[in-house]
Amino acid sequence: MNKSFLVRLFGFSATLTHGDTLVLDRWNWLKKRLPKTLNGEKLIDIGCGTGAFTIGAAKLGYDALGLSWDQRNQSVAQERAQLCNAESAEFDVLDVRELHTREDLADQFDVVVCCENVEHILNDRKLFIDMAACLKPGGRLLLTTPYYHYEAITARDNGPFATVENGCHVRRGYTKTMLIELCEQAGLMLEEQTFCSGFLSQKMTYLHRLFSQLHPILAWLMLFPFRWFIPLFDQSLTNWMSYPYFSIAIEAYKPRYAEMSGNRSTSVEKVMSYS
Repeated sequence: MNKSFLVRLFGFSATLTHGDTLVLDRWNWLKKRLPKTLNGEKLIDIGCGTGAFTIGAAKLGYDALGLSWDQRNQSVAQERAQLCNAESAEFDVLDVRELHTREDLADQFDVVVCCENVEHILNDRKLFIDMAACLKPGGRLLLTTPYYHYEAITARDNGPFATVENGCHVRRGYTKTMLIELCEQAGLMLEEQTFCSGFLSQKMTYLHRLFSQLHPILAWLMLFPFRWFIPLFDQSLTNWMSYPYFSIAIEAYKPRYAEMSGNRSTSVEKVMSYS
């Protein structure tokens, strides 16, 4: 079946619901922090996958650029953007570890989005610095990544984690303190730290992974009726149970004034020397 078949039938919502429930959780978190705009603010989606969040941002009015190393994913993303009438969504092939090589992206974006990507990168400090370099002064980083203290959804979430960058997770996840450290290293100021993907969403994702072993379409058909119901109750139930969320999420700010930013170019040179 064509990967965009469901998008042809149901439009943009299908880009958020063809996979596990965690994708919709991340979009709901992002959307609250991306107000609709008529000003054409520029947004870059680092590690955009098949482009769901890039497309969603374009539909909210942003000039959105999605980056991924995978040419096939980018072709799918471009096709879906056309199907969703997301005219301001563009896609480019770039390994995020090489982000520093694209000087044309420096100081260009009002928003950097990075969802569930940094845990795949060994030199996470460099990635944070490179993302900060893409932001205009006053720009914002919106990032989600696995929470270090999550409960494993399936056994593979407990590792072992990769020691080389092969597409798998190279670390379990992050705590708030770890993300504060990375923001400080990149000259960013942490504004907000929250969580997404609670108990109900994690259990739904477990069922999706289980049924997908039989057939992906079977998993989608069985779980689709519940996808829009879960977000209504997930947060309140998770908090009541004191159950750990699966992802930690941050909003960080790039200072508008040079004296607050520090010597970013010097920091980049130092990080490059460690890589």
